[in-house]
Amino acid sequence: MQIARLDDLAVHYRIDGDPDGAPVVFANSLGTDLRLWDQVIPLLPEGLKFIRYDKRGHGLTDCPPAPYAMGALVTDAERLMDHLGVTGAVFVGLSIGGLIAQGLAAKRLDLVRAMVLSNTGAKIGTRDIWAERIDAVNAGGTAAVVDATMQRWFAKPFHDTPDFHAWRTMFLRCPAEGWTGCGAAIAGSDFMTTTAALRLPTLGIAGSEDGSTPPDLVRETVDLVPGSEFHLIRGAGHLPCVEKPEEYAQVLGDFLSRHAGTA
Repeated sequence: MQIARLDDLAVHYRIDGDPDGAPVVFANSLGTDLRLWDQVIPLLPEGLKFIRYDKRGHGLTDCPPAPYAMGALVTDAERLMDHLGVTGAVFVGLSIGGLIAQGLAAKRLDLVRAMVLSNTGAKIGTRDIWAERIDAVNAGGTAAVVDATMQRWFAKPFHDTPDFHAWRTMFLRCPAEGWTGCGAAIAGSDFMTTTAALRLPTLGIAGSEDGSTPPDLVRETVDLVPGSEFHLIRGAGHLPCVEKPEEYAQVLGDFLSRHAGTA
C-alpha cells in the first residue's frame, strides 16, 4: 500500500511494471477504484511503468467534504505526478478520468505526452441530470442509483457473470460524499474549447453498449484533437477494460508502443 501526502489530501496509488520505464498514468471512473485496471495491466507491453491511483472520495484516498471542482481533481493528479517525479506520461482516463486527462493536458502539457480518452467526453451529461443523481445519492446513498448505473455500465450478457456482482458491490461501497463530490465535478465540466486547442497524440476508446458515454460522444470528443485515433469495442459497455480486457489491452498496448517513449 502506497500513500502520497499531497498537502491536505492523502492519495492511495500503486506502481506496477518496470520502475525505470516510461510512465503510464491511469485515472478511474466514478464509483470505482484503481482495481479497474487489474485485468489490463498484465497484458500491456513490458518495460513501462504503470501508475494508478484512487481519486479523492474513492478507494483508500481521503474523502473530503463534497462538492469537488474538476480543477481540484486535476490538481490532485498533477500533485501526485510531481510527487513521484513523473513527466511526459501517457495519461489513460476512463469516464471522469478522461475529463481529468483533458484538464491536465490543458494545464500541464509537460506531464502529458499523449492521452487515452476512454468512455468519456469533453462534456458528460447535463447539470440537471447530475443534480437529480446527486440528490438521490444524498438521500439514499449509492444504492439509490446502483441499478440504473449498472444498466448503463455493462452489456446485458455481463450481468449474468460472477464478476458483475463484484463491480456492483464496489460501486455500493463508494462513499456517498465521494460519489456526489465527483458527480458535481462532472456536472461543472465542459472542455470542448480547451480540448479543441490540444495538439498531442490522442486515442479514443468506446464501448458499443455504453449507456453513460455513447460511442458518438467519445468520437466527437477525440475528433476535437487533430490526428486523433478512435476504436470501438463491440459488445462492451462503459467499462470495456472489465468486459473485454484482451481487446482493450491490445488497442491500448499498440498506442503505448508508439507513443510512450522511453524513461
